[in-house]
Amino acid sequence: MDKCSIDAEHRGEERYSRLSLACANSDEEKRINEAIAEITPQYSLLPLIYTSKTSDGRKLIIIEYHDDYDRDAGAVFEKLMKKLDIKTCK
Repeated sequence: MDKCSIDAEHRGEERYSRLSLACANSDEEKRINEAIAEITPQYSLLPLIYTSKTSDGRKLIIIEYHDDYDRDAGAVFEKLMKKLDIKTCK
């Protein structure tokens, strides 16, 4: 398997968390979507998931949690990063 080139960036405030995952190709996009489909249903809080593009043409997959009173998003994001073998997050 090639080295993972998925970049992760986290933003959060009180009761709000967002993880943005930038992928370079369709294989990485598929891996991200499969990980999201596997992990997010394990939690009762439903994420808002949408896509965008970066200025260099990479695809962004964004997972947002609103009204996260119990801070479940952190556990979801950690599992996603582990599943995707992402070592660092900005």
